[in-house]
Amino acid sequence: MSPAHRQTTANTRSGSLAGTGQLLRFMLRRDRIRFPAWILGLSLMLDYFANALGLVLDEQSLATFAVFAANPVMALIGGPGYGFEAITLGRFLVGMYGVFLMIGAGLMGITTISRHTRAEEQSGRAELIRANAVGRHAQLAAALALATLMNLALAVLMTLVFMASPAQAPAPSAFLFSCGVAAAGLVFCAVAALAVQLSAYSRAASGLAGAVLAASFMARGLGDMSAAQGGKLSWLSWLSPFGWSQHTAPLVLDRWWPLLLSLAAAVLLSLAGFALQSRRDLAAGILPDRTGGERAPGWLGSPLALAFRLQRSALAWWSFALLLSGIVFGAFVQPMAENAAGMPEELLAVFGGAQGMVEGYLGFMSLYLAILVSVFAILSVLSLRGEEQAVRAEPILAASVSRAGWLASWVLVTVLGSLWLMLLGGVGNGIGAGLSTGDWTLLAQATLGHLVQTPSVWVLAGLATALYGFLPRLASLAWAVFAYCSVLGFFGEMLQLDQPVLDSSVFLHIGQYPAAEIDWTAVGGLSLLAVALIALGAAGFRRRDLITA
Repeated sequence: MSPAHRQTTANTRSGSLAGTGQLLRFMLRRDRIRFPAWILGLSLMLDYFANALGLVLDEQSLATFAVFAANPVMALIGGPGYGFEAITLGRFLVGMYGVFLMIGAGLMGITTISRHTRAEEQSGRAELIRANAVGRHAQLAAALALATLMNLALAVLMTLVFMASPAQAPAPSAFLFSCGVAAAGLVFCAVAALAVQLSAYSRAASGLAGAVLAASFMARGLGDMSAAQGGKLSWLSWLSPFGWSQHTAPLVLDRWWPLLLSLAAAVLLSLAGFALQSRRDLAAGILPDRTGGERAPGWLGSPLALAFRLQRSALAWWSFALLLSGIVFGAFVQPMAENAAGMPEELLAVFGGAQGMVEGYLGFMSLYLAILVSVFAILSVLSLRGEEQAVRAEPILAASVSRAGWLASWVLVTVLGSLWLMLLGGVGNGIGAGLSTGDWTLLAQATLGHLVQTPSVWVLAGLATALYGFLPRLASLAWAVFAYCSVLGFFGEMLQLDQPVLDSSVFLHIGQYPAAEIDWTAVGGLSLLAVALIALGAAGFRRRDLITA
């Protein structure tokens, strides 16, 4: 027997994980830029937060923010705010900004698993790999190992950054906080490992995992918001991986046991992913594809109709989530108004005084939902690259469809879909507020306030389009801009940053109606900017080669 044949026989006998180590080395080489980019990017974000807060916040400012933290809206944004009664820079950083780092770790895990599993099957490369002595579960195991290494590296680097930052966190607390971020990332790695078994398409699998991430964020927010008002829904935060990490309370309680929930969830979801993988064929999904008719309907005869057909499932799920979330969030209007009299003056000023609490809350929710809809818009635009790499765009462009027409059709569905989602969010908030207060005039105000925020979403979609058109490999930089604008939108004015810094966020130009007047000039200007960015992306797409590998 030849040495090569003996090696093949040994690998075959080693079971369903044969070749995992070799695949892991291949993935590490393939992600030699992406791996450090994610780790350094999230760690530098922590470093930026710590240094920026250290520059603009003194002891008096921190004490003011401790008052703000008691507000249910602040709990909705950041979390329960452990230790804010004796607030320090480190506690404020952990309590208000930690969840955004967890979201980044979650996105890192979802994209990593999808990239190295379902996307490989969809492109046909997984079939070539499996033709060798590679076990059924080797690719998924290697992808999970890679994602675990990324989260471990993130925890180590974040610990060092946190200890060296102006917050000067002690090593045990800094390590606990960093492990909480990594633990949330691991849970969503496992969620993605399960999602890629369900659908035969990477776009749908990533969208499903992203929906779980969004639902976890909203469940955590509703639970913490209810807890801040003494409500009965605080248990919701214990259903979220973000809540588990936040309840470790670094720099206050320093308890490790909530992370056991994260590890248990990650292990169980991963095992479920392996079990489902054993029950499906390569390149197929557990959920069967619906069989189409013998003839395509007449309305599918244009690139615009095709773009809508491909995005309608995501739009349907987002529509349901935005409408339901709007109603739930709007129902908190009455408790906010009832508790306004007991709030500190500094906090009332943020919402326009006790008499303007209802309008201030609805105005803030328009900003909050605009940020959520921006996630849909960026995901939708960036899915163009998946269409291109899977060689589904090339046959369409080989026909009578122009490149600009194909791109513009897809982005138009995204733009109109964003407007539709903001409409539903506004209607939901208005219905919730009307049911809560009995004042149904709030329905029209909330709907208009949400609709006028849509151009902010369009600008981010346009930026993603421009990056895709010219530099598709760097299109993910749109997420960095989104994170920057979101943080400024939530905290910029409260931190009393300079006006030029605030103006750099797309979310701070239009005004939060009905609490503030609508700046129609900003609405028009942002809309024109979005159109210009989309046109720029179309021009770049016409001039570059297609990426099909």
